[in-house]
Amino acid sequence: MNIKHICHILGAFLFFLGLTMLLPIGCSVYFREGDFKALLLSLVITSATGALFYFFFKPREEQISLTHKEGFVIVTAGWILAAAFGSLPYLLYGALPTFVDAFFESMSGFTTTGATVITNIAGIPHGILLWRSLTQWLGGMGIIVLSIAILPILGVGGMQLYRAELPGPVKDKLKPRIAETARVLWIVYVIISTVEFILLLFGGMSVFDSLCHTFTTMATGGFSTSDSSIAHFHSAYIDAVITVFMLTAGINFSLHYSLLTGNFKTFFRNRELRFFLALALVGMILITINLRLNFFSDTIKSFRIASFQVASIITTTGFTTDNFANWPALSKIILLLLMFAGGSAGSTGGGIKCLRILLIIKHGYGELYRLVHPHAVTTVKLGKEIVSAEIMGSIWGFFILYLSVTVVATLIMSLLGLDMMTAFSSVAATIGNIGPGFGMVDPASTYAEIPYCGKWILSFCMLVGRLEIYTVIVLLIPEFWRK
Repeated sequence: MNIKHICHILGAFLFFLGLTMLLPIGCSVYFREGDFKALLLSLVITSATGALFYFFFKPREEQISLTHKEGFVIVTAGWILAAAFGSLPYLLYGALPTFVDAFFESMSGFTTTGATVITNIAGIPHGILLWRSLTQWLGGMGIIVLSIAILPILGVGGMQLYRAELPGPVKDKLKPRIAETARVLWIVYVIISTVEFILLLFGGMSVFDSLCHTFTTMATGGFSTSDSSIAHFHSAYIDAVITVFMLTAGINFSLHYSLLTGNFKTFFRNRELRFFLALALVGMILITINLRLNFFSDTIKSFRIASFQVASIITTTGFTTDNFANWPALSKIILLLLMFAGGSAGSTGGGIKCLRILLIIKHGYGELYRLVHPHAVTTVKLGKEIVSAEIMGSIWGFFILYLSVTVVATLIMSLLGLDMMTAFSSVAATIGNIGPGFGMVDPASTYAEIPYCGKWILSFCMLVGRLEIYTVIVLLIPEFWRK
C-alpha cells in the first residue's frame, strides 16, 4: 500500500473541500452576521492543509495507479477528514462548544444523516446554516465521486474510488470512462436540484430556505433551517414538492439519466423502482388509515402527513411535519421497518436498499420452492437477468454485517445508560442515515443529550451506513493490512 499516493490524493480532496466554503462565505457577506471570519479561516486551514499534502507527497511518476485496497483507505479517510475539517466553522464560530459535537454535526452532514446536536437552529447565522446544508448536498452524491468527475488531472485509477464510494450490489456504468460516469451522475443531480429549487421558490420559500432545503432534500439528508423542520412552513404545496423530490432522490440516479435521455422503457420496467414505489405506497396507505382512525379527524390531513413521513423515512431523509413519536403503535412500527429498507441502490438514500431486500425475498421464496420441489433447479432473477451466487453472497454478507453492527452498537449505547428504545432507534437512525428516531432522539428532540462516547459510536454508525458497511469494516480486518 502506497501511503504517499494516498496522502497526495487526500490533499487534492481537502483542497477542493476548502473551496466549497466559498458559497457559505458569500452568504455570510450578504447577511453580515459575524460568521465570516470563522468560515474564511476554515477555508484557509482546509485548503492550505490540502495543498501542503498534495505537493509534499506528490509522486515522481505522472500517472498514479491505485489498488482496490488504496481505494478503500482513500474513501474512508476522505470521509473522516471531511467531517473533521467540516467541523471547523462550527468550532471557530462557537456554534457548538466541543470538537465531539462539531465532528458529530459535520459527520451527520456529509453522511446525509440529519442527526443534529444543535438545540437552537434559529440562533445559528445564515452562512453556517448554508455550510451545514451544503455538506449534505456534497455528501449525497459523494464527494469522492465529485472529485473523480472534476479532477481527472490526477490520473487516478478512478474505478477503485468509484467502487469503494458506491459499493452497492449493482452498478450502472453509464459511460466507458469512469470520470465521465461520475460527471453524468452529478449533472443529473444538479439538474434535478435546480428544478426543486425553482418549485420551492414558487411555494413562497425565501431564496436561502429554498437553496438549503434543495441541498438537503436531494441528498436525502434532512437538515432544515428551522427547529420544527418542514412543519415550520405550514404549506401543503411545500410538503407535496418535498415529498415528490424525496422520492425522486430515493430512485437510482442512473434511471433518472435514462429518463432524461428518453429511455422511458428502462425507467418504468425497472424491478427495484416498482418495488420501492410499491413499498412506499403501501406504507402511506396503512399509516393514513391508522392515523385517520386513531389520531387525526381529517382524511386529507392524515394522508398528507403520512405520505410525507413515509417518503422521508423510506428515503432516509429525516424531514418531519409532525412528531411521529406520538403516533399509534402500528404507524411507528411501519416507520421503524421502513428505516431499515431505505431507498434504491444508486440513490442518495441510506438503509439496506430496496434492491437487496427484493433479492433476499426472491432468494427466500426460491428456498421455500425447493422444499416443495426438492429436485428443482432454482435461480434468483432480476427481470430477465440471473443474479449470480457471488452477488447473492455479497448481499447476505452485507445484511448480516448490517444487523451485527446494529446489535453491537445498540448494546454499547445501552451500557452508556440509555433506555432500550433510545439506544436501538439512535443506532438504527444513524446507521440508516435517517436522523430522527424514537425516545430521546425523537423528531422533537436532538442528539445533544447523548453522552460523548455515544456520539463517537453514532458517528461511526453514520460512516459505516453511508459507505455501506464493507468499505469501512474491511479496514478493521488484519488481513487487509498484510502484504
